[in-house]
Amino acid sequence: MFKKLIILFLIAAPLGVFAQEKLAYINTQEVFTQMPEIKDVESKLATKQEEIKKVLTEIQSEYETKAKAFQESKEELTEAILMDRQKQLSDIESRYQTFLETSDKEFQELRQQLLAPLQQKLQNAIKSVGDENAFTYIIEVGAAPYISTSAVDAGKLVKTKLGIN
Repeated sequence: MFKKLIILFLIAAPLGVFAQEKLAYINTQEVFTQMPEIKDVESKLATKQEEIKKVLTEIQSEYETKAKAFQESKEELTEAILMDRQKQLSDIESRYQTFLETSDKEFQELRQQLLAPLQQKLQNAIKSVGDENAFTYIIEVGAAPYISTSAVDAGKLVKTKLGIN
C-alpha cells in the first residue's frame, strides 16, 4: 500500500507543478509594428533609400550618356581614345557596383542601429509584464503548435505598457 502511495505521488507531483505555471502568449511582430517609434524609423529608412536611389540614378545616367557618346563617335576615334573611353565606361560600371554594395551595407547597418533600441524596449516591456503578472513563460505565438485557452494574451498587456492603443 505504501509503495502505491509513493508511486501515485511521483506521478501526480509533476502535474501539480505544471498546473501552477502561468502561461501567456504574444505576437511580438504585431506589437513591434504598432510601436509609435516605428513610423520615425520607417521614415528615416525611406529617406536613406531615396538618397541611395538618387545616387544610383546619377551614376546610371552618367554611364548612359558616355555610352551613347561613345557609340556615336566610335568610328571617328583613334585606337587609344577608344581604349580610354572603354576604360571610362568600365570604371563607371565598377563605381556603380561598389556603390551598390557599400550603400546596401550602410542601409542594413542603419536599419539595425535604428531598430535595436525598439527591440530592446519591446523585450524590456515583455519582461516587465511577465514579472508583474508572475508568468512562468511568455511564448511567441508562431513558436507553439498549440496554445491553451487558459493562456493569457500578454500582447494586450505589453501594448498597454508601451502606450499602444
